[in-house]
Parts: sequence; C-alpha cells; structure tokens
Amino acid sequence: KLIDFTVQLVVFILFIAMFIHRGGPISIDIKVVFFPLLILQTAMLAFGVGIIISSLTTKYRDLNVLVSFGLQLWMYATPIVYPTSQIHGKLQTLLMLNPMAPIAETFRYLFLGCGSIPTTFLVISILETIIIGCIGLFLFKKVEKDFIDTV
Repeated sequence: KLIDFTVQLVVFILFIAMFIHRGGPISIDIKVVFFPLLILQTAMLAFGVGIIISSLTTKYRDLNVLVSFGLQLWMYATPIVYPTSQIHGKLQTLLMLNPMAPIAETFRYLFLGCGSIPTTFLVISILETIIIGCIGLFLFKKVEKDFIDTV
C-alpha cells in the first residue's frame, strides 16, 4: 500500500511539473507547504472513518453493503468537481461542514489559485477529524477483545 501511495504521489507531482512547464493555469508558491499538512489530515480522517467502519462491521455484518453507498454519497457531497462558490446561502455552510470540503477547497486554492482558504471551516474540519479519530479509537478499544471471536 505504501508503494502504491508513493507511486501515485510521484505521478501527481510529475503531472503538476508538466503543467507548470507548459504554462498551464497552475500557480505554485510558498503556500504549497500546506500540502503535506492537508495530506496528513486526509489520512487521519480516512483512518478514523476506516476504524469506525471496521469496528462496527464486526458486530453488524450487513454494514458492508451500506459502506460503498455511504462513501459514494460522501464523495458527491465533497466539492471536488465543483467549487463551493457555486452554492449559496445556508446550503454552502452545510456543505462546508463536511470535513473533506475545506480540504478540497484548500487544495483547489493551493494548486489552481482560485477561491480562497476557508480558514474557519478548515479549523472546524481539523476538529471534526480529531473527534472522528477519537470515536474510532474508542470503538476499536471497545470491540477489540471480541475481534477474534467474530472475524
């Protein structure tokens, strides 16, 4: 898995370098130092959600069926293809409470230069990531002793 991630990261960096070399609409400056922090937060969020799902799946086997559906809904609720500036009002605030939305918007700002860094929502996203990670660790500790019996 680490090798796959490394290969994907190298390919991503090569594509960015190619776009910069050809004069594409990508602007990179000192703000890119936030890139590893955003990757770390994304990894921590994925770890928290993954450990919650794996802990609950040991008790509720049918949860496996709902996981792929839930992840697809979460993907559509994360502004990857569309910027949050296209959504207005309370719906935009609700969308930005998704812990991945401020991360996606910050990536968009860092690499494409459009939009801005949603600092308030980024702080909320960091807090959500910490809470999800703590809930995941709590659930894992609670069902850890029964893992061998149910798996």
